Amino acid sequence: MRLFGRNIPDEKKIAIALTSVYGIGHTLAGKILKKAEIDPNRRTKELSQAELNRIKQAVEQEYTVEGELRQSIRQDINRLKNIKSYRGIRHVKKLPARGQNTKRNSRTVRGNVRRTMGSGRRKLTLK
Repeated sequence: MRLFGRNIPDEKKIAIALTSVYGIGHTLAGKILKKAEIDPNRRTKELSQAELNRIKQAVEQEYTVEGELRQSIRQDINRLKNIKSYRGIRHVKKLPARGQNTKRNSRTVRGNVRRTMGSGRRKLTLK
């Protein structure tokens, strides 16, 4: 089944299957199903078209998901970059933007840089 341009898994419970949509987590899926008056323990394949339409309508009324959400997040990050805020500069440099430590961590973000002489070498085996 397709919902918001995504394939929803048929064999999973609808509360779990909704989390495959970008922007919908476990808590939000529960709220959506409560508003649409659908049992969260039912499987996706058991739902009728009318029930799927109720879910779709409940999401479209209150929440932004998938493409709209991705676009708004991208615009927010670009705005931070344009005004050259601290967080925007961190995004430009591809460094952690939320205060994480970078001396030991974030090695993959920094490109696995090893600055000390022995930290990246393989150990020599003694004969």
